[in-house]
Formats: sequence, C-alpha cells, structure tokens
Amino acid sequence: MSISEKSADAGVPAVTGESTNGGFGVHGICALGHGVHGDSISSRGVVGTSQTFHGVYGKSRGNVGVAGESDNMWGVLGICNHPEGIGVHGKNDKGDGVVGIGKRGVVGISNDYQGVFGKSVENAGVVGDSDKLHGIFGVCRNPNGGGVFGTNDTGFGVIGVSEQGIGISGKGGRLAGRFEGDVEVTGDIRLTNADCAEDFNICSDVTVEPGTVMVLGEKDTLFPSQRAYDKCVAGVISGAGDYKPGIVLDKQQSENNRQPIALLGKVYCKVDASYAPIEVGDLLTTSDTPGYAMKTIDPFKAFGAVIGKALRPLTEGQGLIPILIALQ
Repeated sequence: MSISEKSADAGVPAVTGESTNGGFGVHGICALGHGVHGDSISSRGVVGTSQTFHGVYGKSRGNVGVAGESDNMWGVLGICNHPEGIGVHGKNDKGDGVVGIGKRGVVGISNDYQGVFGKSVENAGVVGDSDKLHGIFGVCRNPNGGGVFGTNDTGFGVIGVSEQGIGISGKGGRLAGRFEGDVEVTGDIRLTNADCAEDFNICSDVTVEPGTVMVLGEKDTLFPSQRAYDKCVAGVISGAGDYKPGIVLDKQQSENNRQPIALLGKVYCKVDASYAPIEVGDLLTTSDTPGYAMKTIDPFKAFGAVIGKALRPLTEGQGLIPILIALQ
C-alpha cells in the first residue's frame, strides 16, 4: 500500500497519525532505506535562522520530541550539506539543546574538521562533567598535536581550577610539561627531590657512577678526583642513593657526555673512612682514592677544597653516605 497526500494549507498537515493507547502515532519500517523520511525543499535559510523549515519536526508536551534507536549504528543521524548549516540542531531556552544517552553520550566524527564544536556567547563553549573520571578527555595520535588544546589571543589558553586538589596535572614519559616563554609563579615551588644540580661535560664517553667526586679540568670538562685536598673540586655526580636532583641547570643537546653535578643541597657521596673515621658534621674533601671524599684532617690544606658536611657517620672502609653540599 502506498499513501500520497498533499496539503495546500499551512495549518493542515498532509499526513497525521495519532495513537491514544501508548503506541506510535506514525510508524515506518524499511528494509533498505529510511523508515520515515522527511524532506523540506525550502532554500530560504539554514537551521537556526528565522526562515527555517524542518525535514522532520517532533514536539512533545511530556517526553521526547524525536527519539531514535538503533541496534548497530546511530539512533539519530543528521546531515547538512550547507557549509554553514548544522547536521543536528537542538534549541532550548531554559534547558539542554541536545541530550545524548548511551555508552558515549554524544559522538562527533569529522574527517577534516572538528568532531564536536561548541560555541557560546555568554558562557563556556563546551562543558564536560563526570562523577568518576575526566570531565573532558582528549586523545591525539599525532606527535605534534595535543590531546587538549586551548588558545586565547589575550588571556589564558587553558585554565585549571581546583578548590582542594590540583589545578593542572601533567604526566609524560619524557617531560611532564614544556613551556615556551617566561613562567610566573605567585605561590611556592615545591620540589620533592633533593639537590640543585647543573649539567657539565664529563671527560669519559662512559657514564660516571653517581656519587663520584668530580674536579675541574680543561675546557669546562670534569674528571673524577685523584688526589687529596684538590682545590679544583666541583661537586658530586647527582642521583645516587635515595636522592635525585630537584632541579637541573644548563640542560642542552650536546655531542659530549653530560651529567648533573650537585652544587647545593643533599646528595649521596662516595667516601673513604680508611684515612679517618667520619662523624656527622665532619667537613669532607677529596682524597687520594679516585672519586672518593674523606674527612678533612688538615684545615689549612682544606681551604678551598671542602665539598660539604657529612650527614651520616662511617667508621671504617668505603661507602656511600648522604652529605650536605657546601663548596668552600
């Protein structure tokens, strides 16, 4: 059976269907095409203008105006071929314009433009809200792109605010964050690691063991210490034991072997107690044992050759103890 009806009166529908007992007012089934197809041939505007005509219009006084359900694909699919049009347009002056319910509430797919676009004159363009995970979650598989990108000509590109937690959190395999330009901090900077270090060129192509005492050589190159009371002492290779550098200066790309030298703070250092037992607070200097520090015995020789103070004792033999770097 085929039904074809026309109406020349704008106030009279061409086809009307009504159900008074909870069924469908109009129900369409098609094996290959559209179950219900609505077409508006008006070319006087696009969705959102005052001269709009709808292909399909649904209105409900108590529930959903238009509902779409699919076992395999989209419940509702909207397509607009006009460059300024909208595939699906939702408007509500007091509530939500469009509501999506499902495993993914709303899915937007685009081959060459934005998957989902939100714009607001007075408020946020896009808002994400979640009770358990991320309000907004962004994924980018391009190494030069970003999972979440924010831009602003005069203000903030991205703003993160938390009353009790962390405003912005970054985690990365190589870097947790990278900034181009100055960084301004109005509060404290808290570094959970121990010492302040600076990268230096190391004499060997092989990585020198952390905790090794280093001295200055030619052309800003450092060498493991070789003799006692060496006034060329520069510091200790950072990173031994439980202490890692909290900040590293002069990080740069170089063909030379560069390692961080602890210049300030706490660091684990190789010491040799065979020259004299080491107690907490003892001043330490270079020794004849390559790369090892020892207790300062002659204060006159130690002037200008002190590495720091022992924070833990060592009564005999060689070991690794924490020290407080205090070059003098």
